[in-house]
Amino acid sequence: MKVCLISFDSTYFDHNIIIELKRKNIDANHIDASKFKYKYTSVFDKISNSINKSFFNKNIKDIALEENILEQLKKLGHQDIIMFIRPDRISKKTHLEIKKQTNKYITYIYDSYNRFPMDDLLDGVFDEIFSFDFNDVKKYNFKFISNYIYMNKREIKSENDTNDNIFIVISIDERFEFLNKLSYCLSDHNINYKFVVVGKRVPKNMNPNMIFSKKTLLPEDLKNDLDNSKYFLDLIRHGHNGLSFRIFEALAMQRKIITTNQAIRQYDFYNPNNILILDENSAINIDLNFFKTPYEPLSDAIYYKYTIENWVKTVFQI
Repeated sequence: MKVCLISFDSTYFDHNIIIELKRKNIDANHIDASKFKYKYTSVFDKISNSINKSFFNKNIKDIALEENILEQLKKLGHQDIIMFIRPDRISKKTHLEIKKQTNKYITYIYDSYNRFPMDDLLDGVFDEIFSFDFNDVKKYNFKFISNYIYMNKREIKSENDTNDNIFIVISIDERFEFLNKLSYCLSDHNINYKFVVVGKRVPKNMNPNMIFSKKTLLPEDLKNDLDNSKYFLDLIRHGHNGLSFRIFEALAMQRKIITTNQAIRQYDFYNPNNILILDENSAINIDLNFFKTPYEPLSDAIYYKYTIENWVKTVFQI
């Protein structure tokens, strides 16, 4: 079987799908469109592109990107299955060209449809559309699948091997206001935390105990904090109900989770001893007993259900 994944893997999660496919002896290749960088040939080229964007809604960078994807795919030859992640990033015309190169064309959406709509791609472009969002699955008749555990399962660390930090890294967006309020609440209760916010400039009124970074942080940058923090914090984007990769990192590392994602109650791994749910629309109420009890491990069957091995088996039917 020949499988090709096309995605924009700037956060370095998607490549794990290829690793798992190859582990199963599948001929798998990854076209990572995030690595494509367009270079203007001259100042006139740049001016021309500005005019095209303003008056003709055409961007030479997008055109070149799509041509590059098709060129790479042509070199790989016909595929049994092609999966595209973030299909809204390219034109329907290019999707239809990609579809000619495969027996089965599928996509996976691990973001809210409201955030990245693709209305023009719902009329038969894809053979299957997978989504991690319960609401989108119900509304658009997608197939549900969550994100996945991409790392090896860790042993539960002793009290002496972790700090008491609640850890999170987020971009500065609509979640920041709640994070800032939470930081002051935790400080009032003498609960340790390490909150890192990433953006272009320091937000106004940011708690001085929070950390600001201009650098986009990749999984390898977070390894030390993930290894050593006792609790993981997960703040849902507005309009989402799918589970972020932070949830699955917590499952793999057998750490407790604090989250604003109300939908997590619908999953079979939900355990109020392990998962504290906060309501960002209400006054912050921290149950201090949550920090006094140990993590309760999942059964092997439930844990396996969310591994990348099972994810690949389910999506690619192998």
